[in-house]
Amino acid sequence: MSARMADLTRVPLVPRKRGAMRDAGFNGSTPYVAADTGIDTLSGFLPSNRAPDAEILPGRDRITARARDLGRNNGWAAGAISKEVDGVIGANFRPLLKPDWRALGLDPEWAQEFKEQAEARWRLHADDPRRYCDTTRAQTMPQLFGSAYRTYILEGEAIALVNWRRLRPFKTTLRLVDPDLLGNPHDAADEERRRGGVEITRDGVAAAYHFRQGHRDSAWPNVAEAMSWKRIAREGLNGRPQVIHFYDKLRDGQTRGVSRLAPIVERLRMEDHYSRVELQAAVINAILAAFIKSPMGPEMMDEMFGDGGDAKAFLEYQGERAAFYNGRGGVKLGGARVQTLYPNDEIGMVSTARPAAQFADFEAAVLRHIASGLGISYEQLASDWSKTNYSSARAAMIEIWRGWTARRVAFAQGFCQLYFMAWLEEQVLDGHIELPRGAPDFHTFWPAYARAKWIGPGKGFVDPVKEAQAAAMRVALGLSTLEEEAAELTGTDYAENMEQIGREITAMPDGMLHPAQESFAKLLGPAPAAPNPSPED
Repeated sequence: MSARMADLTRVPLVPRKRGAMRDAGFNGSTPYVAADTGIDTLSGFLPSNRAPDAEILPGRDRITARARDLGRNNGWAAGAISKEVDGVIGANFRPLLKPDWRALGLDPEWAQEFKEQAEARWRLHADDPRRYCDTTRAQTMPQLFGSAYRTYILEGEAIALVNWRRLRPFKTTLRLVDPDLLGNPHDAADEERRRGGVEITRDGVAAAYHFRQGHRDSAWPNVAEAMSWKRIAREGLNGRPQVIHFYDKLRDGQTRGVSRLAPIVERLRMEDHYSRVELQAAVINAILAAFIKSPMGPEMMDEMFGDGGDAKAFLEYQGERAAFYNGRGGVKLGGARVQTLYPNDEIGMVSTARPAAQFADFEAAVLRHIASGLGISYEQLASDWSKTNYSSARAAMIEIWRGWTARRVAFAQGFCQLYFMAWLEEQVLDGHIELPRGAPDFHTFWPAYARAKWIGPGKGFVDPVKEAQAAAMRVALGLSTLEEEAAELTGTDYAENMEQIGREITAMPDGMLHPAQESFAKLLGPAPAAPNPSPED
């Protein structure tokens, strides 16, 4: 009997999940918390490990479509994309040629002459207002680079064809290609050696690309072109680039790029919807500021429209009210109009509780998350500098500029430099740019001849005086060069600047000094005063 009573009074044991001990503060079932599937916060978080293309390719089209829609219709996304394109590429993205004369076994005097000649020819090609550099003759070369970079942000990759048009002043031309046109022939499923329209060798090299000849969702019928493909090899004879395909390769085995907006698409969409609802609420409150309340309550309505009720009295009543309000302009007191009301009517006011008081703070928090995902600062994204001082603005600029510089170098080397190499090959083989007698073979030392640093817009200034003084100090200490400072701060070529300054000095009247003729000491400011000697000294 005592055992039975003990069973009846025993507290039942509640089964606990495997990770409950860790939830309670004790050791869990796995050494790493990130691998414990029993924790409440991680129990439903079970992503799978897939091959890179198995993760990207199935959903890539939908991600791209959503990113494009945000780029068209979301102000924050459109502004962020434009700011990055302007900061990385700018209006005059161009190469600063630096042939590796040591690797070529030539002298620096030749390198300087080669640089000046090649850059002059490039300007003729890239900045021609007739736009012969573009196969479609729609953009100049800096504009083509800007469009390609914008596509890279939105769709995760930039694709172009290096064409040959023998009747143009410069036969080498660039044709940007919509990434939608790159795909497997006849929309076939991906295979081991052909994925996303890219042919891959045994070593994982992209050897050729398959391009659809027309978009499948055009506004006009083009079934024949939309269902035909053309195979183009990555490189032609002597390694000349034919297809340029730039994207961020995040994992080994990745074939196509994914939009850089992918991690923040959901946040952008939710923020856009939330701000739209708040704006609609504000508009409604502004329009419906007041209304007139009728004295007719539920009892009177039941009396008129209930069993045996006659609606004629109600209609007559409403007619009299309408005639009253239409025929009276109110009473004017000192120029202000006071509306008189029909007997027993009252004025009602709409409550203006929205937009929510915390809307600005909430939106700022969401925009900080979005800005972090885009690699820019909140102040840049929101154009809100009200709470920023010099130190924080300078720190933000340094961090952002580091990321933009890395992207500029990657894009220049992976996209722009390939086209520049193809263009330079034409100039050398056609004799427009001559190599010295006994120079190494051009194709063998192609990268050494075409070695260049690409210059975009400068970093700009938060405090021009302080930053100019800091640049002068770096040069004076040997930490930088005038060429580097000119390219970084203002996006200009130091050699071109000096040529122009030389012409300006020559044009100066006698007895007048050009500002560049002043010494660094004056730019750096007065030297600190020596301390007064103490009595002991």
